[in-house]
Amino acid sequence: MKFDVNALEWTRRPERCLITPDRIEIVTRPHTDLWQRTYYHFRNDNAPVLQMETEEKFFSFVVKTEFAESHHRFDQCGVALYLDSENWLKGSIEYENERFQHLGSVVTNHGYSDWATTEIPATVKSMWYRLSRREDDFCIECSEDGATFRQMRVCHLHEAKGKIRFGVYACSPEDSSFRAVFTNMELTECAWRAHDGQAPDQDC
Repeated sequence: MKFDVNALEWTRRPERCLITPDRIEIVTRPHTDLWQRTYYHFRNDNAPVLQMETEEKFFSFVVKTEFAESHHRFDQCGVALYLDSENWLKGSIEYENERFQHLGSVVTNHGYSDWATTEIPATVKSMWYRLSRREDDFCIECSEDGATFRQMRVCHLHEAKGKIRFGVYACSPEDSSFRAVFTNMELTECAWRAHDGQAPDQDC
């Protein structure tokens, strides 16, 4: 399986973008986001997502993100797997202020989102992500150098049974806009190895 930009399709096209074989740029629109219900009690589903489709059940997708222009609260860009408005996941860095930003992930199942984060310095302006699939389970990892990846989350998507779509996204939930850059996009064999510890329960 090869990551081919010609196979990518938009879920909501941004106002401005650039797509070449080795580089994607998205300029965000203000008031764009992905979120469903939990805690805030609102639903946002208007961020642009650029994805390819596959039925492959075991693979890893790697991408480098650069966001030197992000400057406003919640500006974000990263990796995404978007099935529909109520079933998706994303991993990204969300700008907060001049001191720190949030490195985190959101998983949305059946219309309810969660958000797992950790604070990192606001001076970080690039990050690699690796999204791995093992059937309907997923692992999101991050790396500052593209070589050593650290686990961010292991999760399950209830509706990711067969064909899925995955790729990149960028958005600005408040009154802001910035340029997100995606490079070094690669598909590999699944780098998330099968579990070798406790055996599964018999009814799994």
